[in-house]
Amino acid sequence: MSRIIAGAGGGMPLASVPGSMTRPTTDRVKEALFSRLEAFNVVAGARVLDLYAGSGALGVESASRGAETVDLVEFDGKASEVCQRNADLVNGAVGRKVVSVHRSRVESFLERTVPGTLWDLAFLDPPYPLDEPAMAGVLEELSPYLAEGAVVVVERSSRSPEPVWPASLERFAEKKYGETKLWFAEPVGGGS
Repeated sequence: MSRIIAGAGGGMPLASVPGSMTRPTTDRVKEALFSRLEAFNVVAGARVLDLYAGSGALGVESASRGAETVDLVEFDGKASEVCQRNADLVNGAVGRKVVSVHRSRVESFLERTVPGTLWDLAFLDPPYPLDEPAMAGVLEELSPYLAEGAVVVVERSSRSPEPVWPASLERFAEKKYGETKLWFAEPVGGGS
């Protein structure tokens, strides 16, 4: 069972999505990821976007650790219901509405995003069947909505190739944890 690791909701169990269509980020990977993000000083006070949110575990962890706002984007009906349960849990722990759930395809959500909207931290943990050209397209669509110094984290199978980064993003780190690989990128000239 997944849980919130630290912050206002630390230790609280998270609801998980039934079935095998989503792969929850393990607590071990989540702990290592957030340790790194906090070293980059990018979580507290951040505007966070969690695309292909699944259960919303990364977004709600961000909220628990002091993110200002979190947007969870998930198209699947069961998964978005789980996102809402986990959002309600952490919003209650924090004492205000930090996390919002958007039931939408990622591409549609980004197309509808109001110009001038900026996120400081974006998570992308797409389903394995999402092919590399589609992933590259999402990264391209996301780029104009990233604040200066933003961090983008892409989580994929360790057997997946590195994402094709648009000219506006550059990878600055990567880390493998068993079957999971994380890539970290930032806007070109953004400096993390």
